[in-house]
Amino acid sequence: MIRSARAAGRLLRCVAHGLHGLGIVLLRFPHLDAPARHACIQWWSTKMLRVLGIALQVEGVPATGGSLLVANHISWLDIMAVHAMCPQARFVSKADVKAWPLLSRLVDAAGTLYLERERKRDALRVVHTMAQALKDGEMVAVFPEGTTSDGRALLPFHANLLQAAIATCTPVQPVALRFSDSTQGVSRAVEFIGDTTLLQSLWRVACGDGVTAWVALLPARDSTLADRRALAQTLRADIEARLTRRV
Repeated sequence: MIRSARAAGRLLRCVAHGLHGLGIVLLRFPHLDAPARHACIQWWSTKMLRVLGIALQVEGVPATGGSLLVANHISWLDIMAVHAMCPQARFVSKADVKAWPLLSRLVDAAGTLYLERERKRDALRVVHTMAQALKDGEMVAVFPEGTTSDGRALLPFHANLLQAAIATCTPVQPVALRFSDSTQGVSRAVEFIGDTTLLQSLWRVACGDGVTAWVALLPARDSTLADRRALAQTLRADIEARLTRRV
């Protein structure tokens, strides 16, 4: 009973914070420059994690200038965890996110690039868009697994989107993500796999006890003249090695 009441309280604060963020996006963003927007994104993401009862532990520093972040994928919470450290990161996301109520407008405001998986040639369009962003000195972030895992083992890394970094000789920084809680090194509360809906996931997260998001920004890899499949394997190995060392 106490756990359910605590979860309900968290969800109410989550909705309130989401609406606050939407107000900022609609009313303030049009008048803010990029650094000010990034500051808002960082504040909002950090507070949302806190509202949901999630602590944040970060190690490492983000690469400077144009860079591609490559992270393992566990939950919709991954983006908030990364934005709490790298608010300038523009994520590549599946187009399905556009259908999410409230969150879709917030995701748009963060400069998200959408990939329509049903269209075979859409990946090429996204690679070109990513390459231009990297040339412009922006930070882009991708989840090369292509879907979420249970956090206990990495899925194979797809290499297609890495071509944007290779074509622009941009450094690629692997990011290892993990969520633990008071009883498990890999928390079940944040799992977002299979047929789990967003509402179901929200409730499970809100019910979590002592959840901590661990974000490790690992040394960047040079992409100059790299083979994208070999680079994908190297990045996967970097992340896997870091995840096996902790929690």
